[in-house]
Amino acid sequence: MADASLYQNVQLLLRWFHVLAGITWIGHLYFFNFVNVSFQGTMSADVKKSVNPQLMPRALWWFRWGAMMTFIFGLLLFTQLYMYQGGGHFGPTLLFIEGGAMTGRAIWILTGMTLGTIMWFNVWFIIWPAQKKIIGGLISGTPADPSIPKRAGLFSRINTYLSGPMLFGM
Repeated sequence: MADASLYQNVQLLLRWFHVLAGITWIGHLYFFNFVNVSFQGTMSADVKKSVNPQLMPRALWWFRWGAMMTFIFGLLLFTQLYMYQGGGHFGPTLLFIEGGAMTGRAIWILTGMTLGTIMWFNVWFIIWPAQKKIIGGLISGTPADPSIPKRAGLFSRINTYLSGPMLFGM
C-alpha cells in the first residue's frame, strides 16, 4: 500500500512540475512570437540598446530552462507511467502496449513527445545560440550577421506552430 501511495505521489509531483515548466516555456514562446517581435519593431536603436540587454537574457533564461525542465520532467513522467511496472521491473506497461501493439494513448503521447523533443532541440541548439550572438552584438555595438536573427525567428515560429499539435498529443 505504501508503495502504491509513493508511486502516485511521485507521479503527481512529476505531472505538476511538467505542467508548470511547460506553462513557463510555452508562455515565453508565445510572448516572444506574439508580443515581442512586433514590439521590437517599434523601438528605436537606442532604446533597444538600453532595454534588450537587460530584458532578453532574463526572459531567455526562463524560456530555455522552462524548455529543459519540461523535457526532463516529461521523460521522467513517461518512464514512470509507461515503462515502470512496479516492484523494480522495467518494461512497457499496459498503458503502452496491449496485445502486442502500441495503444492509441501511447501513439498520441509519443507523437507529442516527438514534437516536444524537436521544440526542445530548437530552443537549446538553434534559438539560444543565435540569441547569444544577437545580444552580444547589441552589447558590443557590432550587430550580428543579419541571417542569425532570421534563423532564430524561423525556428521560434516553427516551435509556435508545433506547440498546438504537441499539446494535443499530450
